[in-house]
Amino acid sequence: MLVTVLGGLLLCSPLWAQEWILLGPNGGDARSLTYDPQNPDHIFLGTATGSIFASINGGKSWSHFAHLGSRDDYVIDHIVIDPRNTAVIFTSAWNVKDQKSGDVFRSHDGGKTWVALPDMREKSVRALAMAPSDSNVLAAGAFDGVYLSKDGGDSWQRISRANLGEIRNIESVTIDPNNPNIIYAGTWHLAWKTEDGGITWHRINQGMIDDSDVFSVIVDSTNPSVVYASACSGIYKSDIAGEFFQKVDGIPFSARRTRVLKQDPNNHNVVYAGTTQGLWKTIDAGKAWKQVTDSKVVVNDIMVDPRNSSRLLLATDRGGVMVSDNGGLGLSPSNAGYTHRYITTILPAMNDPDMIFVGIANDLEWGGVFSLRDDETWQQRSAGLGGRDVFALAQTTDGTLIAGTNRGLFTLSRDAGIWRPSSIKVTKSSPSLPRKTLKSISLDLPPAPNSLLDARINDIEVRSHRWLVATSAGLFSTADDGRTWNGGPVLGRENFVAVRSAGSLLVAATHTEILISADDGSNWQVADLPLQIAGVRGLAVTPEAEIVVASLEGAFRSSNCGKSWEHTFNGLPERDLSSISYDAFGRTLLATSLSADTIFQSHDGGQSWSHGPDLGYPLRRVAIGHGRFVAVTSFDGIITQK
Repeated sequence: MLVTVLGGLLLCSPLWAQEWILLGPNGGDARSLTYDPQNPDHIFLGTATGSIFASINGGKSWSHFAHLGSRDDYVIDHIVIDPRNTAVIFTSAWNVKDQKSGDVFRSHDGGKTWVALPDMREKSVRALAMAPSDSNVLAAGAFDGVYLSKDGGDSWQRISRANLGEIRNIESVTIDPNNPNIIYAGTWHLAWKTEDGGITWHRINQGMIDDSDVFSVIVDSTNPSVVYASACSGIYKSDIAGEFFQKVDGIPFSARRTRVLKQDPNNHNVVYAGTTQGLWKTIDAGKAWKQVTDSKVVVNDIMVDPRNSSRLLLATDRGGVMVSDNGGLGLSPSNAGYTHRYITTILPAMNDPDMIFVGIANDLEWGGVFSLRDDETWQQRSAGLGGRDVFALAQTTDGTLIAGTNRGLFTLSRDAGIWRPSSIKVTKSSPSLPRKTLKSISLDLPPAPNSLLDARINDIEVRSHRWLVATSAGLFSTADDGRTWNGGPVLGRENFVAVRSAGSLLVAATHTEILISADDGSNWQVADLPLQIAGVRGLAVTPEAEIVVASLEGAFRSSNCGKSWEHTFNGLPERDLSSISYDAFGRTLLATSLSADTIFQSHDGGQSWSHGPDLGYPLRRVAIGHGRFVAVTSFDGIITQK
C-alpha cells in the first residue's frame, strides 16, 4: 500500500519542485585532459558527447562544467589554455554523426560562456595546438588541411595549399617550442612540416613505414631537434627535427596504435605512450620501453602533474579517468562525479523500494549491470556476463533478475553473485512468411534449437505465467522460467525491438512495424499505422488495452486493439520520442524525448500529455523508483529528484 501511495504522490505537481541531481554510475569514456597552467589542481576533461567536466582538486572529483554544440554529437579531443591568461580557453571538436563537420570554440571567461569561431565553423577539427612561445599563434588540423591563427583565434587562414592535396585528414599538429613558424602535421598518411608558417611544406617520412596514420607528434621541450611521432605502425623518433626517423623497439605490434605521446615536463628523457593496449613508458629518451598498465586499458590522453611527475592522470575508454601516483604503476579509477555512460535500460527493484538496476552498453568489463541502493553507492553486478552489452532488464516475483544482452539471455537468482545463461533450447519456431502477408499464423511449428544462442535481446516482458522476449532472431516465450522456449520469426519478421502485453493482447515491434495478437500470440496481424515509421523506440500497453508507440516519427495511439490509429501530438513533441512506459502504481503513461529535457505524463491513456520542468538533459527513458522519478540521460547517467 505504501508503494501505491508513493506512486500516486508522483502525480502531484509539487514533486517537480524538488531539486534534481545526477547519480552516476561513475566512469565511462574520457577523451582529453588539460590542466590550468597557473593552477594544476584545476583540470578540464573532454568527452565524446560535447560535455566538458572540471575538477578543482587535482582530479579527485569532477563536476559537469559546460556543453558544446547543440546535441550530444561533438568529440572534444583537445582543450588548450592560454598560459598568460588562463581565462582564455580553446577547444576543438568534430561531429561523430557527420564526421566532416565540427568547430573550434573559445571562451574568454574561464569556460562560463563559449563562442564558435566563425572562420572554423563546420570544420572537423581533430587537432589543436598553441605555440609555446606565442599564445596568439594557434594551429588547427581539419579534414581539409591545416589552419593557422596569429591573433588569438580571431581569424584563421588555411596554410596548407590546395595544390598539396595530401595535407588533409589532419590527425595531429604541434608547434616548435621556440619558433612558431615551425609546425608539424600528422595525417592519415604520414606527416608534414613547414618552417615558414605554411608558405612551404615538405613531407617528413624518411624512416617511417609508408601509409602510416600519424596520431601524435611531440617536440622535445628542451631540444627541438628531437621529435617523436606515433603511428599505426609504431612509435618513431627523430634527432634531426623530423628529417629522418627511426622506429623504436620494444612495443609489440598489438600495441602500436598509439593515440597519444606525452613528455614528462620535468624530465625530457621520460616519455609516455598511450596505446589501445595500455600505457607504455621510456625513461631513456626512447631507447627502451616498458608497459606499465594492464593491456585492457585504452589510453586516449595523458596528463603529467607538473609539480609531481610521479602523478599521472589517464583519459581512457570505458574506465574514465585513471590515476597513478607512481609514474603509471598502480592505476585506480578517479571518477567521482564523472559519468559518461550509455545506459540502455532502468529497472526499479520489484520488492525493494530502495533499489534500482541499470543496464549499460559499450563498456565491456566496466559495464553490464549496476545496482544502486538509497545510500547512493553503485555496485557492479556483471560477473558471468562476459563483457556483454545489456539492452533489457526484468525481474520475477521471486527476485530473479533477467538481462537481455547483445549475445543471449541471462538470469541472476536472488542473492547469487554470477549471471547464468538462460537455456537456449527452443522447441518450436514460427515460419518465415513473405514480408507483406497479413495471414494469421500459429506458433506451434518445427524446432529451431539454437535461435537464442547469439541473438540480441532487445526487450523482456515478464508476465505471471510467461516471459516474452523480443530478439534479433524473432519473438520468443517461455512458461518454465527460461528452461525451454517457443518462438522465432513472426509473419516473416525477425528483428523485434519491443514487446508488451495486457491480458490476451500482445503487441510486438520491429524498427518499422507493429504486430498485434488479440489471442495471446496464437495469431498475428500487422498494424496499419497512419504514417510509415523508421525508428520504433518503445511500446506501452495499458490495462485498458490502450496501445501507444514511441518512435522517431512521434507517438501513435490505438484504443481498439490496433484496428485504427492516431498520430498523437497533444502535449508531446512531434518527433524523436525516445521511450514510452506504463507506471502501474500511478496508472500513468510516461514518455521521454531526445529533443526535450523533460518528462511527459498522461493520465488518460495517451490522449493528452503534460510535462514537468526543463531538467537540462535530453532523456532516453524514465521509471519510478525510490518513490521518485528516475530518468536516464543521453550519456550523463541517472538523474533523479534529491
